[in-house]
Amino acid sequence: MILDFEPGDKVKNPANSEWGVGQVQSIIDEKVTVNFENVGKKVINIKNIVLIKIYER
Repeated sequence: MILDFEPGDKVKNPANSEWGVGQVQSIIDEKVTVNFENVGKKVINIKNIVLIKIYER
C-alpha cells in the first residue's frame, strides 16, 4: 500500500471532525501519527480510518 502522506501534511478525519485539523508527524507502515489541534496526538491505522489531506492554496 502506498500512502499519499508525508510528515507536515495537514489532514482531517471526517469521522471525527471535532478533532480539528491535524498535522502528520510520522508514517510507519500503515500507521500514521497525527497531532490534531483539539485532541492531541493520535496513531491512525490507515487501513481502518480514512484521513483526508488538506491542500492549501
